[in-house]
Amino acid sequence: MKAEIIIAGFGGQGVLSLGKILAYSGLLEDKEVTWMPAYGPEQRGGTANVTVILSDEPISSPILNAFDMVVVLNQQSLDKFESKVKPGGILVYDNYGIHTPPTRTDIKVHKIEAMEATMELGSSKAFNMVVLGAMLGLMPIVKKETIGKTLKKTLPERHHHLIPLNEQAIEKGMSLVAD
Repeated sequence: MKAEIIIAGFGGQGVLSLGKILAYSGLLEDKEVTWMPAYGPEQRGGTANVTVILSDEPISSPILNAFDMVVVLNQQSLDKFESKVKPGGILVYDNYGIHTPPTRTDIKVHKIEAMEATMELGSSKAFNMVVLGAMLGLMPIVKKETIGKTLKKTLPERHHHLIPLNEQAIEKGMSLVAD
């Protein structure tokens, strides 16, 4: 198993945290992992992306030109990364803020309503976990139970009360892509 993924959006959407949680979960499952963030000087409002590779075999390079899964959360990221999905790969996008939808026909495209789902949960802080749930629903690269363990290890103890909300958000995200 090898999954090459890029997640891209605005700073403040939890893109880098999502990638870090995914990578750490891979480590807990004894996978080979790379996590490579990229962001501008702006923390909120600027663009950010993170490349995550999870594999059962050693990873030769964290630098990629094409991805098995591309997750985009704004129009700029869609414009930049739609062409980077491998033929037959998966493109996931949140419809909020996307004005020109993807046009490729050689990939699987999944529009999710993550922002709306997050509002239903009552906390904007769960947005990235809704997106992670959708990702795992389409490509189960780590176990849902491992994400729970990762949250306990990576979140400061003062935020552990948010873990049930995050787990609920993951379930909600998975339901967005259930066939």
